[in-house]
Amino acid sequence: MQRTNPPSEMENAVTKPSIPLLTPYKMGRFNLSHRVVLAPLTRQRSYGYVPQPHAAIYYSQRASPGGLLITEATSVSDTAQGYKDAPGIWTEEQVKAWKPIVDAVHAKGGFIFCQIWHVGRVSNRSYQPNGQAPISCTDKPLTPPANVEDMFTPPRRLSTEEIPTIVNHFRLAARNAMEAGFDGVEVHGANGYLIDQFLKDTVNDRTDEYGGSLEKRCKFALDIVEAVANEIGPDRVGIRLSPFADYMDSADTNPQALALHMAESLNKYGILYCHVVEPRMKTIGEIGECTHTTTPMRKAFSGTFIAAGGFTKEDGNAAVAEGRTDLVAYGRLFLANPDLPKRFQLDAPLNKYDRSTFYTSDPVVGYTDYPFLDSTAS
Repeated sequence: MQRTNPPSEMENAVTKPSIPLLTPYKMGRFNLSHRVVLAPLTRQRSYGYVPQPHAAIYYSQRASPGGLLITEATSVSDTAQGYKDAPGIWTEEQVKAWKPIVDAVHAKGGFIFCQIWHVGRVSNRSYQPNGQAPISCTDKPLTPPANVEDMFTPPRRLSTEEIPTIVNHFRLAARNAMEAGFDGVEVHGANGYLIDQFLKDTVNDRTDEYGGSLEKRCKFALDIVEAVANEIGPDRVGIRLSPFADYMDSADTNPQALALHMAESLNKYGILYCHVVEPRMKTIGEIGECTHTTTPMRKAFSGTFIAAGGFTKEDGNAAVAEGRTDLVAYGRLFLANPDLPKRFQLDAPLNKYDRSTFYTSDPVVGYTDYPFLDSTAS
């Protein structure tokens, strides 16, 4: 009779079910210890467009060894602004101010990418140099919210000859981000801002090489990706896209075609990742039903795929386990829970976020005062 070996200690041990979100992932040169990413979140606490010391506390609180953070949207030039106290990275003062913030994240063993941004027509004269009109691919005005008629100034259509200057602003911003010590940059091509305005056919009414066909509407975005990748290396470049969304009056009549074309076109430049807002997020903060899917984009893009858009822990685990994404970006949950990966690991309860403090100017309230599981942590 064959002897049966006794069970090993390993076999006797109670094995915790694996948490897909907390498995390691190699993103190019970056060895991530988990797949929970801090989504870019505008916080409006960079007084005078200059990052402040309290941002070092905010970002380092959310840093973890091998974790990836993406900064709030950061303007590439003085024409790129549209929000009070949003940070920039076009001046020497701003670059210098970012350095201790980046250092604080690195001290925790984390990685941090700077999201570089131009708002385009989502602005008004008060944010623009010399009180000029905001710039865009179009001169079509943006519809203001009810009872706020002067929120947006009608934009000025960029001439074909001016566009390379804007592309260059993104390139210089990427260079500045490297000087500040960032691990890479994310080009903000989503949410109805300048790049998205060029991409979407309900906004872009140009008849030159940057408008009309799908290929021409995508040229501005791809010119920027190419310039940035050539400046700092494609292995340090990501892009965020929201082809299915209708933020800031920026919708497309064939979002699936736009999504697929961008995913396929980005492969030419060999960039590190593509960060996509889920189709169910039609408007900011609202999750709805949608027949579209990011699966074709995911299959077409050869780099790392990051999904964003109202994910819970369960949604994120399922998306990773089913191969629908490599990483998941969390916004409001990560804002309210600076130790979100740890809470996911321990299945601990989550702090509730306070929407009323998202965009206040206070350097502490709603910013660095959300409690950790261990209240003595910082």
